Formats: sequence, structure tokens, C-alpha cells
Amino acid sequence: MTAKDRKLLNLIQREFPVVARPYLALGKKLKMREEEVIKRLAYLKAKKIIRHFGPSFDSRKLKYTSTLVAAKVPLKKLKSAVKMINAYPEITHNYLREGEYNIWFAIVAKNKTRLDLILKELRNKTGIAEIFSLPSVRLFKIVAVFQI
Repeated sequence: MTAKDRKLLNLIQREFPVVARPYLALGKKLKMREEEVIKRLAYLKAKKIIRHFGPSFDSRKLKYTSTLVAAKVPLKKLKSAVKMINAYPEITHNYLREGEYNIWFAIVAKNKTRLDLILKELRNKTGIAEIFSLPSVRLFKIVAVFQI
């Protein structure tokens, strides 16, 4: 990564402009052309330095419901289970952990009925009974910004 790439990544984490031509606005701040900003972001995404690039919404304000899920997945079913989990657009992310409950993921759904249906379908499709919903009792919002 170049110094320009680092400056761009640091800037878009905190100050992505909500304007008609955001890449032009970013370019002005960074003394780059709009096309260069777009090209650099595409390159960083292609190299998997950026995994996802998009807005983050407050699902509660949109009246959505969410939960953290812990699943006990046998190692021989791991790959297929993760593939099934990832097939749902409501699954925002998942990760492997050490311990009995080795797959954890988050679901954000339009309502509790949809959330419960996803959990039921996952139990049925994967054959894994130990999939537990752990809805938040108290919210702690942590902003993760990585200084590059």
C-alpha cells in the first residue's frame, strides 16, 4: 500500500462524504483526481485489503431486530454450515472461535418472525440443533476505526 492508500483508508472510515460525487470530494481533500480515488478503492478491494465498503445503518432506528448467534458445529460440517449461514443476506458477519460453540454470527432481520425463521431453517438445513440466539440485553456501541 502506498501512503496515498493509507490516507484514503483513514479518511473513508471517519468522513465519507454524503454528496452527489463523494469520490470527487474525497479526491479534493487528498489532492487526487476523482478517477484515482475510485481506482485506488477498487484496487484495495480486489487485493482484499477492503472486505466491504458501504454504509452502516442503525438497525434499531429502522425497527429491525437483531441477535448474536452461537453454534456448536462439528468440524466435519464446518465448511457446509458456514456456506449455508452465509447464504442469508440478514447475516452480517460470522467468525470461527475456539471452544464448543465455534461459529458465531450476527443476524439483523426486518422482524422477530423473520429472525426466528432463519434460525429454524439453519437448524433444519445444517442438522445442527445447538444454535442459540443471544439477543442483546444492553447495548454497547463500539466504533472500530483502524489507523492505517
